[in-house]
Amino acid sequence: MKTLLIKSTFFALLVLSLASCKKWIDYNPQEEFKITELDYLQSESDYRTMAVSVYTPLQWLNQAVVVGEIASDNAVSGGENASDVLPLQQIDDYTHTPNNATLSELWKSAYEGVNRANYLTQYKAANPAGKSVEFAGKEALYGEVHFLRAYYYFTLVKFFGDVPLFTDKRLGLAESGSLGRSPKADVYKQVENDLIAAIAVLPAVQVQKGRITKYAAQALLGKVYLYQKKYNEAAPVLESIITANAFTLVNDYAGMYLSTGENGTESVFEIQYSNTSPYYNWGGATRGQGNYAVQQCGIRGLNGSGAMPYAAGWSTNLPTQNLNNAYTAGDQRKAATILDIEAYKAANPSFNITYQVAPYKNTGLYSQKYHPRKGQTSGQLELNYLNNYRIIRYSDVLLMAAEAWNKSTAPNDTKAQGYVNQVRRRAFGDNLHDITTTGNALYLNIIDERRLELAMEGDRFFDLVRTGQAATKITGFTAGKHEVFPIPQEEIIISGLTQNAGY
Repeated sequence: MKTLLIKSTFFALLVLSLASCKKWIDYNPQEEFKITELDYLQSESDYRTMAVSVYTPLQWLNQAVVVGEIASDNAVSGGENASDVLPLQQIDDYTHTPNNATLSELWKSAYEGVNRANYLTQYKAANPAGKSVEFAGKEALYGEVHFLRAYYYFTLVKFFGDVPLFTDKRLGLAESGSLGRSPKADVYKQVENDLIAAIAVLPAVQVQKGRITKYAAQALLGKVYLYQKKYNEAAPVLESIITANAFTLVNDYAGMYLSTGENGTESVFEIQYSNTSPYYNWGGATRGQGNYAVQQCGIRGLNGSGAMPYAAGWSTNLPTQNLNNAYTAGDQRKAATILDIEAYKAANPSFNITYQVAPYKNTGLYSQKYHPRKGQTSGQLELNYLNNYRIIRYSDVLLMAAEAWNKSTAPNDTKAQGYVNQVRRRAFGDNLHDITTTGNALYLNIIDERRLELAMEGDRFFDLVRTGQAATKITGFTAGKHEVFPIPQEEIIISGLTQNAGY
């Protein structure tokens, strides 16, 4: 009897246990009104909303432009003192280490963009619930996603060299240690593949300003080829943009950087910012509340009356006298790129301008292109500037095409001269300053022209590195080390990555 009771009790517990297990197996979080991944990507609207989120980390990369200038001969860090904006000071002085907050933020932001793009590509054929969601324009939408992933990986490879490469899915923290660094050639190949895929499906024109077009993908692909010295591949893809007659050089170079000049006829790709945010978060200063980098380059303690257009800032990312002296008389780009506040003050006495001289590494010069201006911010003033970053302009396309034709296996210096001289004629307002050199002399002229045309836009350091001029142009630069920046130390610890040479 006792034995039967024990067996009966065991059987009852087993049945209850099995029932409980079945309940656990069949558990549906939606019964408790919980949202899970299975609820994602149920409609066209969901896919389009998620695609917008892939754009968001672009805004977080605003310090990439700042670093691209401060690490070069174009700008110095500036600031209040030697310990102000310390990560930028270290980059300027070439004392940066793997423990650099600015470089770490760029790494994290770019990989957040990669992860968001991967999530969408992972569920292109079917959503997390296994359902296919088809709609008109889906392929073109994925063209934008492919471009964005390419842009994030391009940022990573040009900053850090060999980096972890993954494209099949979003990577969780627990999985990060499973990946090593892929050779930069493999990363570049993935960037190329993504851009080629994007070009095949993207429209030439987007209804909504700021969305990626076919021309933006072609321009970025041309730049990626140039970074690898694939001139024969770069020339035709850049040429296709020019022959499409889709862009023109604007007459007013300076006006192009005002809010009224955003997304104009010269714009190939801009990172969009707005000043509609009512909130602020100093803990995420670079996280897309607005273009944080605008506040950085403003003049400390600036005040003025009347129609004086400028707002105060923090006196960082200051143009050098070296850059200032590189412009020749008559070049309208100088005044549009560099603000000499003393000269401006003398020319506008009615404004009653007062300001605090930049206490550290003062050059007397300030960035004009992205200078903070009155009425262009909201919420927390310093964090909510609306200024778009002009990442690729048509003049950049012309200069890249000129470089590609000059360095191709079958050079076409006549065509190269024509493209660089289009840029110079806009700069000087005449054809008296045309370039007539050929061969390597023309190549050096083109690289110099890139400096003058694109100054304070984030390209200078990378142009000097890829053309082999960095060691002779940049004070403190060590060949064999400083071509790339150090892998952030937390990634070395968490993911077990190897470090770049010299760091």
